[in-house]
Amino acid sequence: MLCEKIKQDFIAILKEELIPAMGCTEPIALAYAAAKGSSVLGKYPERIVAKCSGNIIKNVRCVRIPNSGGMTGIEAAVSLGAIAGDAERCMEVLEAVTPEGLDKTIAFLREERCEVEYLESAIPLHFIIELYAASDRVTVEVRYSHTNIVRITKNEETVFMTEDLREETEVADRSGLSIENIFNFAEGVEYELIRPFAEKQVECNMSIAERGMKGDYGIGIGKSILEVYAKSTFTNIRAYAASASEARMEGCDMPVIITSGSGNQGITSTVPVIVYAREKGVSEERMHRSLIFSSLLTVYQKTYIGKLSAFCGAVSAACAAGAAITFMVGGCLEQIKDTIDNTLADIPGIICDGAKASCAVKISSALDAALFAHTLAMQGKVYEANTGIIRDETAKTISSVGHIGRVGMQPTDQEIVKLMIEKK
Repeated sequence: MLCEKIKQDFIAILKEELIPAMGCTEPIALAYAAAKGSSVLGKYPERIVAKCSGNIIKNVRCVRIPNSGGMTGIEAAVSLGAIAGDAERCMEVLEAVTPEGLDKTIAFLREERCEVEYLESAIPLHFIIELYAASDRVTVEVRYSHTNIVRITKNEETVFMTEDLREETEVADRSGLSIENIFNFAEGVEYELIRPFAEKQVECNMSIAERGMKGDYGIGIGKSILEVYAKSTFTNIRAYAASASEARMEGCDMPVIITSGSGNQGITSTVPVIVYAREKGVSEERMHRSLIFSSLLTVYQKTYIGKLSAFCGAVSAACAAGAAITFMVGGCLEQIKDTIDNTLADIPGIICDGAKASCAVKISSALDAALFAHTLAMQGKVYEANTGIIRDETAKTISSVGHIGRVGMQPTDQEIVKLMIEKK
């Protein structure tokens, strides 16, 4: 039985989470904040300082920025947003870039007017953008999530500030998230309430997957997968998901519907479900319900880990996709839980060393494990409780993996950032 409050909460979660973003979410978040700062400044900045936490540095330094002519890095993202972006477009802020705006940005960068500083912060997703013009100074601070601006000041006067800077605040109530509730929601919610979310996922995420397969991005991992592995639905799933990620990481200007603040998680949790459904002749409604199942299960797992950490988010999203395929083919609740346990018995140790083109191959590897986990579950095979970190309840396993990702891997995260900063 689906509780009305749970139903409304889950719809609110979908509205909050499944939003379009053009390009990797961390550089786009910087561009958005910088564009917001420019609008408050009321003129082009003459100088910019970007103070960024380690995870922001880690996730921006290697990815190509959309509509930038192939540029990478914090300086490029911030400068392009401030000079040529449109804050009203939020995570599609760089859709507004014109050739003139790009030329101005290139000149700004050539003159080294943007500085980057390391921000000592216990918050993984935390940055402050300072914009200067003549005697004016605007600061924009973002914490916890990509568009969560907590404070804007102009010439030391507060223009905007949230009520509480200490806590991560999300509008939608996530307390009802559980495997059982997600299962009941995906099965029983009125189709018309979820159809628009799923349709947008299919439209955007498959479009960039198809562009990735046809285009020349990175090392062409999707095409290589098709060349190396035997032809099958599972091979196609890995190829298309990897191609979508590679295109996105290499600066493709097509939007992705993100999940838990990540386009790669959005891709990984949706493209496999769509490819499987299309190749197996699954009905559109069943595919859509499975996409919603996958999205909510990804969000559920990530509530324990956080938006950014040393734990690769592709693991959570691939786990959700594998479980969603089990759901789609009529697997019972226990088989869905077995898919999750089998996946998390296999690959909970993939580190996140920043957003980059090779995220695509991690997605492929994570999906290989999740699809095998689905196959085992449908055969009635699952690892017993207390095998490694597998617990006696799947919810406890998810919680344990989340604890490892959020708390246990904090020192790992610090070492990764240290190595990346030293190399640069």
